[in-house]
Amino acid sequence: MSDLHPVVAEVTARIAARSAASRTAYLDRVNAAAQEGPVRGDLACSNLAHGFAGITGGDKAALRALRRPNVAIVSAYNDMLSAHQPMHEYPAWIKAAAREAGGISQFAGGVPAMCDGITQGRAGMELSLFSRDVIAMSTAIALSHDMFDAALLLGVCDKIVPGLLIGALSFGHLPAILVPAGPMSSGLPNSEKARVRQLFAEGKATREDLLEAEAASYHSPGTCTFYGTANSNQLVVEVMGLHLPGASFVPPGTPLRKALTEEAARRAVAISRGEQFTPIGHVVDEKAVVNGVIALLATGGSTNHTMHLVAVASAAGIELSWDDFADLSSVVPLLARVYPNGGADINHFQAAGGVQFLVGTLLDAGLLHRDVRTVAGDGLDRYRQEPVLVDGELTWRDGPAVSLDTEVLRPVGTPFAADGGLRMISGNLGRAVIKVSAVKPEHRVVEAPARVFTSQEAFSAAFKAGELERDVVVVVRNQGPQANGMPELHKLIPALGVLMDRGFRVALVTDGRMSGASGKVPAAIQLTPEAAVGGPLARVRDGDVLRVDAETGTLEALVDPAELAARDLVDFPPDAQAWSGTGRELFAALRRSVGPADRGASVFGPIAASHFAGQRNQEVSR
Repeated sequence: MSDLHPVVAEVTARIAARSAASRTAYLDRVNAAAQEGPVRGDLACSNLAHGFAGITGGDKAALRALRRPNVAIVSAYNDMLSAHQPMHEYPAWIKAAAREAGGISQFAGGVPAMCDGITQGRAGMELSLFSRDVIAMSTAIALSHDMFDAALLLGVCDKIVPGLLIGALSFGHLPAILVPAGPMSSGLPNSEKARVRQLFAEGKATREDLLEAEAASYHSPGTCTFYGTANSNQLVVEVMGLHLPGASFVPPGTPLRKALTEEAARRAVAISRGEQFTPIGHVVDEKAVVNGVIALLATGGSTNHTMHLVAVASAAGIELSWDDFADLSSVVPLLARVYPNGGADINHFQAAGGVQFLVGTLLDAGLLHRDVRTVAGDGLDRYRQEPVLVDGELTWRDGPAVSLDTEVLRPVGTPFAADGGLRMISGNLGRAVIKVSAVKPEHRVVEAPARVFTSQEAFSAAFKAGELERDVVVVVRNQGPQANGMPELHKLIPALGVLMDRGFRVALVTDGRMSGASGKVPAAIQLTPEAAVGGPLARVRDGDVLRVDAETGTLEALVDPAELAARDLVDFPPDAQAWSGTGRELFAALRRSVGPADRGASVFGPIAASHFAGQRNQEVSR
């Protein structure tokens, strides 16, 4: 058993110290809300009668009798998203399993679930990040009836899992387990899909060629198999102890998937009261948050989590910063190569040993907190075990002690890289995130003239016109949270990849998002302060020489600072009239109130103690 790495210990300690006041206040609220018997016992008769009026049979009598725990089902099911389509069967399974375990279960509410893959490059993508906080509010509405003693949170993708978690943490006195659906089977290799995308960007492949490649990649129920935010969600929350061990990457439509879903219901009943009582507000503590960050870094996961984990931690009264990510990244080695950081997909990762091998090697190296609470019991060693069916019964056995494919997954002793590949860079343009796990060392420093755009469409037009055939730092601004909801900018990547393949030195600087799908392109993303609130990026002009240096962590406009500050603004984010249609006008209040990327891009306002202090100081200065 290895001692905890000193940097992991130091970062955890400073998070705890920074969060002491807000975490204490949060736990006081959580502990005050907890109670011994079913919470519905406090409802007036009329309220309670409404709560079981629609139920029939034995469940109705059990709800009325105030003895059995009631498990809420909060689901992101819809049959448009392949990742969520399998969940249509879950409520019936859960209700039967909860009943078998001595509890009851009710479908408490649904939450919206949009697909970034469908809205990519469309106006709907400008609602994507805001949907996380809408999901959090929808989860809170579902749990607000005081009918429930535990919750099962059904969700997989992008903003959905963080939103469910944020909402559940506002009911931190309730135990909660996340229930995934699992990945679809492997289709067209991701490298081949990327190749066809670049050919299409060059005009060397037809739309039908592209559609055929995409349809062969995304082809059945289940989560998309590349390592974007959806699969990063699953891995991170499992290592945080919020899934059953080994639940993340079991495919849908299998007996094991069904058995795990049923066991989640039984486990929710078990931890809803008594000696095993495990409220989510106690599971998500400083150590669990650090474990989640480390799992993300060790696997080269989605950069979206530099915002999502900050927002989730804040919902539990914990103040996580980008400095914490940077310091942990410096000591956490890169142990996985999953597309876009390699040729493998998430099924290959699972076959190589998956989360169980990853947890084991990180624990043995002292890079994870072992002494944590989880929904499966105390201690993270439980997550070294993988689920199996023996004679139709669910059980767990020790996971692989060695990687079964070292081209996909490696131990700490022989990593793909010495650090996690996620770095923070800063300079006179502000602060940004850059993911270098798939960027070759020779491409990590780019100094070149800027070409400035305010939309993906304008960039695409310039590329097609041959205007970017040179060394260039592409700037796409007015893409931050307050500008237009911070859409992902994946449409940039095939064309930028083409320019790199033609031998040009290329980088991207933007206040928008990338989801970690920048791949081989050095991309300084989520730049804060964003252009829309007067950040320096708003004053960069075509031809300014920019330096993006992922090795030294610097992001600079090589322009006289006084001249840069004195420049007039030449473009602006969309006004209210322009930012309308596709439902965007309904989200105007969120756009006005959203915070910066490095504070989670949240609409929920200051939560940590230092935020309150900063707000008071601003009020005094006025």
